[in-house]
Amino acid sequence: TSMAIALMALSLISVTSIQQDVFAQSLGMAITASADKGSDTITVTGKTISNITDVTFKVTSPSGNTVVSVDQVSPDANGDFVTEFKIGSLWAENGFYTITVMQGIQQNSLYTLEVLVEVTDGMAEKTAITESNLETGIFTSIEPNVAIDAGLEIYAEAVLGSTTIEVTGSTDRVSQDITFTVTAPNGNVISIDQVSPNLDGEFISVITTGGPLWTQDGFYTVTAQQFDDPKYTASTEVDIEDGVVVPEFGTIAAMILAVAIISIVAITAKSRLSIMPRY
Repeated sequence: TSMAIALMALSLISVTSIQQDVFAQSLGMAITASADKGSDTITVTGKTISNITDVTFKVTSPSGNTVVSVDQVSPDANGDFVTEFKIGSLWAENGFYTITVMQGIQQNSLYTLEVLVEVTDGMAEKTAITESNLETGIFTSIEPNVAIDAGLEIYAEAVLGSTTIEVTGSTDRVSQDITFTVTAPNGNVISIDQVSPNLDGEFISVITTGGPLWTQDGFYTVTAQQFDDPKYTASTEVDIEDGVVVPEFGTIAAMILAVAIISIVAITAKSRLSIMPRY
């Protein structure tokens, strides 16, 4: 029929266009899928040698029975492209979703790549995976490749006798706020705070001591939690007496100790010189 002839002609034109562009340059395409743990957004970026044909995307459920999302974008003059997928109600299965990226009407091994992204309970796991045949033009089979969680860490700094504690830290997740709790020596929670990490993962919280809730002497525990995961929960202790900070051997305490040692050494040396007999 005329429709079939038209589709065949369009297919030949698309494949021929890609092949001509490929032979004029190098081969292939590269894609990267990334997502933060607990995020509902998956970003796919890529680069193709052929920038004259649209790039299509298809996301398939772990069982392979459901296509949960499709998209189509045009690469820019440099062959770069990007799209985002929002995890929604169709993403009901837990497991690895297959994102198929294809350029051209017919599947071509040089311009068809796949990546796997893990989704649990409607939220993405941390993902940073790249598939590419841009250098060799050869595509190898994929396996699940989820980025390793670096986790969260915190540090507490305070000046001797101060009524403020500065807590700084870093995380490899920037999509979720961090909750701080301060627990008194008797186990009561006396302070709660919440901060958002910067784009580089750094964050800071300033805690003020003193008042009726800080009357106990002893070690107060500062806990930072971002997810219900041990890697994203960190704690540190601060010694409080009479409502003010008694720092342990942190930066300030180390400086005070160093000055004290130098002073003692200097005084001792001077004393020895003063009692030496003179002839």
